[in-house]
Amino acid sequence: MAQYLISVLHDTTDLATAEEMAAIDAFNTQLQADGHWVFAGGLAAPGTATVVDGRHGEPVFTDGPYVESKEHVIGFWIIEAPHLDLALRLAALGSRHCNRRVELRPFLG
Repeated sequence: MAQYLISVLHDTTDLATAEEMAAIDAFNTQLQADGHWVFAGGLAAPGTATVVDGRHGEPVFTDGPYVESKEHVIGFWIIEAPHLDLALRLAALGSRHCNRRVELRPFLG
């Protein structure tokens, strides 16, 4: 089975509401029951990020997100699915349950 990353996108640093968290928990439970679950997690606000560039000798550490953007990744799921069509359906369900836009990307084999 292929693995996919579902990135949850949002344009504020607002946390999920209690209702959204309950829906996310239900989606997580269903992913696990159906054998698609690999891993998932939420991320802290972009302002907590540190960009690390170790390409040229001593690493350079810069506070804040790498890209200034209206939207940012606030969470993710890593899922397994036998084909892209199912992964897309699961991503659509994830979007509905978390009430946010998501991006689906396959891992390279």
